This record gives sequence, structure tokens and C-alpha cells, in this order.
Amino acid sequence: MKYQCIASAAFGLEGIVAKELERLGIGAKGENGGARFEADLNEIFKANVYLRCADRIFIILAEQEVMSFDEIFDTVANIQWHTLLPQDAQILVTAKCVRSQIMSTRDCQSIAKKAIVKQMQAAYNTQVLPETGVSFHVDIAIHSNMMRVSLDTTGDALNKRGYRTWNAEAPIRETLAAAILNIAPWRMKMPLHDPCCGSATFLIEAAFMATRRASGLERSFAMEHWPVVDAVQLENIRNEAKELFNLGREIQISGSDIDNEVLQLAKKHLQQAKLQGKVKVWNSDLSNLQLDEKFGCFIVNPPYGERLSEQKQCRKLYVELGKLLQRHPTWSMAVITSDTNFEYYFGKKANKKRRLYNARLECNVYMYDSKIKAPR
Repeated sequence: MKYQCIASAAFGLEGIVAKELERLGIGAKGENGGARFEADLNEIFKANVYLRCADRIFIILAEQEVMSFDEIFDTVANIQWHTLLPQDAQILVTAKCVRSQIMSTRDCQSIAKKAIVKQMQAAYNTQVLPETGVSFHVDIAIHSNMMRVSLDTTGDALNKRGYRTWNAEAPIRETLAAAILNIAPWRMKMPLHDPCCGSATFLIEAAFMATRRASGLERSFAMEHWPVVDAVQLENIRNEAKELFNLGREIQISGSDIDNEVLQLAKKHLQQAKLQGKVKVWNSDLSNLQLDEKFGCFIVNPPYGERLSEQKQCRKLYVELGKLLQRHPTWSMAVITSDTNFEYYFGKKANKKRRLYNARLECNVYMYDSKIKAPR
């Protein structure tokens, strides 16, 4: 059976996620808030395992305009919940309302839960739903009076890869890091270096890409515990992902940072990602950094200087990034920052810019291509 689904994504990443799905052989179309696609349960699990830039994958069970609580109840009660949820399912409902006639999330949760219970009591011919079994997370989203009822197949958000258990001062989400690597002037056979590597998120995501390691390879997903899925088929999908993973593949990925404490954190994350020895990190001041490799790409998430007290120091760093690229004429660079004056301090206009959001902060990714092309 095919289900209507959406892979939710941060603003600006919807098209990237749609292309990821298409590479998996799943037709998709980007829309506000994610990428919509049609898939069976095995394909949904495959998307959970492989997608690098999405947040969660939902099965869409209903979409309907609602102007009253009665309409919410009727819409939710008309869904055939028993085809996915067992009699003992633990039903967890979350809700959000934006610019709509109905704005009480608590009432939406309560009414939706009652409607689900009513349908399942009728379907299972019982007055007792013990809710002692597997958890099912139902999402009610009402935007401009249009309600979407969906079921979360993912559980913990997809950025939870399992390797990052400590955070540096200003971490970048794994999904955003993967998206920036996707649009940056970097290809997997090229050297890559992050001169402000922090807790190593860029380095690990790049190494996962270069070794073809699925981002969800070593974590579980909510849908794996559903009685309705074929556990053998899901295990086959995971085993296929394991076979694609090639840790022995030669990669040239490295990072540096001036802060020794944060470098220890980076090394812990590399160890947890099983990349120790594959990705090198070391202490270096940006102004002294000089690499021997040619035709590589720098990828950087520097401090943004959101506080005025920090802005001057951050802009000095942007100057140093410009000098770093000058010292490496065969290299390219991609930098994400919210500072709209970045190009002035860097000393050069970007070849390309892409607007993205780091959390709720509007940023640009500034991309610089090398004028010297690698020999073929």
C-alpha cells in the first residue's frame, strides 16, 4: 500500500530533500516545509535510513479545512486508524495552530485523541484501549484553517545520527551541515578542510558522504516497532545500507581550530562516528594555516558576531578567511554566516549565494570557486 508522505525540512532545504528522495528512486516534489512523496512502508523506512537533510518523515492521513472543533473531530474520526495502530497502541498527540480560526493547541490535542479512540473502539469492537503497547505519535497541524493529520515514522529527529553527545558553543545541526556540503563547491574525491571545525559536524557529515555511509545506519526509527511493518524487509534495507558503506575508501577530510578544548570534543565525536584515523584534526590559528593539498574546498561555520561586543573580533576572522583563500589559489570555499557585511570583510564578492536558516537565524552561504581548475 502506498501512503502520501512528507519529509519535513528547514526553510530552504525542501528542494535538496526532494532531490535526495529522487536519488533513492522515490519521486518527490518540494513544498513549503518539506518534500512530498508517495511511498510504501519499506520505501518510507529507506528514506528514514538514507536522508541527510530532512527532519522527520510523516505519513499524511488527512488534509481538510476546519473551522470548528466538530470538524476536527469528524475529520480525525474518519481516518482508518486501526489499519496502522494495534489495539494496545499508546497514542500521543501533538498540535500546532498558526493563523487559523482555531488556535488552542490543547483543545486540538484533546479532541483529536478522543476521535482516534472512538474510531479504534469501533474498529476493534471494544471499550478498552489499554495503551500499553508501542507509541504512535500523531501530529495535528492547522495552518490558515487547513488541517493536516499525520503520523510520525521517525521518532527522534533525523539530525540525531548518534555520534554527537556533546555540543560546542555554537553547533550546526547535522541536517544543515549536510545540506551545505550538498550545495558547496566540494566533490567527494576532493580534499576538504574546516578551519573552524568546532565539534567536527562538517567533517563527520562529509566523511559519511564520501564513504557512502547512510546517516541513519546505526540508529532506530519509530516505525521499526510498528506491528504492521515487515521486520525482515526493514532489516534487508538496513543490510543493503551496510554493504554500501565503504570505510576503507580513501578520503582527504580534515579540520583545525584554535581552541584545544573544542578539539577534544571533535575527537570524541570522530571516535563515536568510528572515524578516528580517517579524519585528522589539529590545533591551528587561522592566520597561520597552510595546507599542502591542491584543488580542495574549505567549508566554514564561523562565529557570526550577533552580539555587538563580538562583532569586531568575528569580522577580523572574516578577513583572515579571505587571506586563507588567497594563500590557497587552487581551493574553493563555502562559508555560512548571518553577517550581511561578510563579503566586504572577506574582501571578495561570492560567486554564488544561497539563503538558509541556522535554527531561526537567517543566513547566507557564500560560495567561492577557484579560478584554477584541477587537471583532468
